[in-house]
Amino acid sequence: MNRFTLPTLCEASHKTGKTASAVNIAYILNKRHNKRVLLIDNDKQGNTSKFFKCHDYSRPTIAEVLTEKDPNTLRDALRSLNSASEPWLDLLPANMNLLRAEKEILLDVSRAQQTRLKRAIKAMKDGGYHYDYAVIDCAPDLNMGVINAIVAADDILIPIKIDSFALDGVEQLLEQIEETRDFNPNVRVAGGFITMYTRNNVNTQGAEVLNERTGLPMFKTVIRKTVKVDETTFTGQPLIDYAPKCTAAKDYEALVAEYLAGCSFRQDEKADVTETSTNERSGQNAG
Repeated sequence: MNRFTLPTLCEASHKTGKTASAVNIAYILNKRHNKRVLLIDNDKQGNTSKFFKCHDYSRPTIAEVLTEKDPNTLRDALRSLNSASEPWLDLLPANMNLLRAEKEILLDVSRAQQTRLKRAIKAMKDGGYHYDYAVIDCAPDLNMGVINAIVAADDILIPIKIDSFALDGVEQLLEQIEETRDFNPNVRVAGGFITMYTRNNVNTQGAEVLNERTGLPMFKTVIRKTVKVDETTFTGQPLIDYAPKCTAAKDYEALVAEYLAGCSFRQDEKADVTETSTNERSGQNAG
């Protein structure tokens, strides 16, 4: 395989469960669908890295990937999360050095600022690291790290907790995605999905309003609220290992299946869509 799909989780507002979503989506792709997965922590808080006990300052992280010119930095920063006999599940960790890196990027005008992660991923692929999917867990900001992720991405997935702040956050995020299209014209907003869902009018009507006001396509699958998600942050186990019968575990499996099946609404289905087209994604899914 010469390329892989990069689904990127961008948060429209704070505390939507994006890290839990990134962790569980990546893990399900790997364990249930036998995909080679790279999980990228793109948040200075490093919660994804902390979840997998990979949060430290002794080795390179995404901060160095974004600031150093050595094309091997990304490869050197990878942490393996499973055994060598299984399909790859690797992590590119993050820590507070990402805050420094974002400032350095803005000050460094000697090379392109928005395409550094994309170039690093290409160099890694050219060096023989072939994944099926790279899941990027982005910070709840519109900073240079998030812009790099959007520029590198094939698909954007937006976890949404329905509240009064969700609408403004989605509109701002969609505007930012549009502003990056000069660098990544084929990026696709695969859809939003509701997290921490409870069966009430706020959640039902809120999703409808989001779609009507912003045009954001919505996944049919919702992630139901359960205390098991919080418990996994202490155990360091993804839901399908820790509580496979709980509602959220089943929901994340359904969400991944929906994403892989291409069931989300497409904003652009022109016949000349390039390498991020439906045809290639179908080819990957069949593999």
